[in-house]
Amino acid sequence: MEKLTKECVLQSAARLEQESQDAVMQDIPQFFEAEIVTRFAGATPQKKELNPLVFNMERGICLAETVDFLRECPALRPYDLILANELDSGCARSGERDTAAEIARALGMQYVFGLEFVELKDAAHGFHGNAIFSRWPILWAEVLRLPEQYNWYYDRQKRIGGRNAVFAKLDVQGQEVGAVSIHLENRTSGAGRLQQMKAVLQEVERVFPGIPVVLGGDLNTNTFDGRDKAVIRHLCDEPEELAAAIEVIDRYEPLLQDCTAAGYAWREASGGADCTRRKPLPEGGCLHMKLDWLLPRGFTVHCSSVISTLTADCGFAAPDSALARYAQPELSDHNVVRASLALPQKEE
Repeated sequence: MEKLTKECVLQSAARLEQESQDAVMQDIPQFFEAEIVTRFAGATPQKKELNPLVFNMERGICLAETVDFLRECPALRPYDLILANELDSGCARSGERDTAAEIARALGMQYVFGLEFVELKDAAHGFHGNAIFSRWPILWAEVLRLPEQYNWYYDRQKRIGGRNAVFAKLDVQGQEVGAVSIHLENRTSGAGRLQQMKAVLQEVERVFPGIPVVLGGDLNTNTFDGRDKAVIRHLCDEPEELAAAIEVIDRYEPLLQDCTAAGYAWREASGGADCTRRKPLPEGGCLHMKLDWLLPRGFTVHCSSVISTLTADCGFAAPDSALARYAQPELSDHNVVRASLALPQKEE
């Protein structure tokens, strides 16, 4: 994906003082690109099943350690699909690397990247987005812009862009399968996230009619409005309230009710009630949240789990690897969700 010139970034940012994000994005073709990159592809799996991961990689800042984790963690294996969130490309904060390309190269996978934001506060004005990595051939891909629920230009992070979902059609041993990597808005309510998920579900029906589909990603299912600092402060003091809400999370996040009605097995495929996000708090500690999900339809779910990304849980790291030397407490503030999915048997 071609990087924007500094002049283009500054002109686009100036327009946001008067115009909408949608209007500005329409003049930046990178926001609608979905290039399928196959040059790193390794061998195609022989078993006709799908083993997806959902992983918010927190900008890919700990890139070498993340690659070691994906190569070495026994609880992740086997996997043939990663629905990934928060990957940088050309950002100063992550060494101006193309993190999606480097991960694909290291793992021997095809991939498609979807631009979510141009980072105005980053010294290099780099890109930030979501991706699908696949060991199966990617036949087709697109990026869906989601209905805006928050304008990130006026946030402290100051960005051009908005939330998106990356769609890909895969060839799994001759069976077409749809895959979607989704990143919903955290700075909104459950009603706002519902509107975004409705757009995803509608697009799935349009582009993947009659085939198995797996959706996944960081859906930011806070159970509260992420703009409400008073609620966040309250939950810091009363974490049991948040834990109780997570037990009945679809009451607070109606997008999950819509997914149930549409036939998606999110309960079975997302590791139960195990939390996937450690939201750091200003006073120290964190809120434990359930934000990351796998939502398959048209599969039989064999098993699912949540795999920790805490450094203390990485005892499997190979000696002298980047992961073994890593001194920070976590690779990402999100854990990984994994599932094993069986495709339906074709009738003879």
